[in-house]
Amino acid sequence: MKIELAKSYGFCFGVKRAIKQAEKTKDAATIGPLIHNNDEITRLKNDFNVNTLNDISELGNEKKAIIRTHGITKQDLDNLKTSGREIIDATCPFVKKPQEIVEKMSSEGYEIVIFGDSNHPEVKSVRSYATTNNYVVLDENELNEVKFKNKVALVSQTTKKVEKFMQIANYLMLKVKEVRVFNTICDATFKNQEAIKSLAMKSDVMIIVGGKNSSNTKQLFLIAKEHCKDSYLIENENELDYRWFNNKKLCGVSAGASTPDWIIEKVVKKIENFS
Repeated sequence: MKIELAKSYGFCFGVKRAIKQAEKTKDAATIGPLIHNNDEITRLKNDFNVNTLNDISELGNEKKAIIRTHGITKQDLDNLKTSGREIIDATCPFVKKPQEIVEKMSSEGYEIVIFGDSNHPEVKSVRSYATTNNYVVLDENELNEVKFKNKVALVSQTTKKVEKFMQIANYLMLKVKEVRVFNTICDATFKNQEAIKSLAMKSDVMIIVGGKNSSNTKQLFLIAKEHCKDSYLIENENELDYRWFNNKKLCGVSAGASTPDWIIEKVVKKIENFS
């Protein structure tokens, strides 16, 4: 069986940047998991004494606080700034962009629509910058009962699919007099999604490696499953099952933006042993 890696996969710019910041800081605590990958979080804890807290209320004697890649709410950031701790802001620059857009558009009187998962930390952080009416949706039909005023601004969670984002944009343009559309989907997300689609279409089995709580990894899995029915989402090599590869000729492998190379390499090596 041949094994082929997607043309674009794994650590994105924002995650690489955050990992480097955490390794340099050491002896610190992150507000929420730094990234959505449990094995990498464990490595940072064991090798660099970087602890993970659920939120700022859990801060104790820590003198250094690292803001997760997904960002935190504006209120939590303001509270953190008054705590006297050293703040290391590892918020991905591509997440800061929608934060800034929402804050600016709200100040200009625009109602806000965010395409994303309302419970996702990135969306919570972005939404906290809105001072006008705001709505988080996964589908345009969720806006059917909303009576908008004259102007709306649309942004997206950075890891969502462009096609769905455009459907929501088109819906709003038919419903509201003035619509400002800001495509805040990360370019790395788009490239990874296109690459996995291309690979899945020709593969007999697909393995997607990443945190099961990772939005962008789940998106990759759904795209793979759409084009290759034998697609599997795993967090590490221990979840592989040799039976998945029986009578398969091509195994495609991709990974989420929070998946480090060392985990991907272990997965590939174990698949090679199966084949």
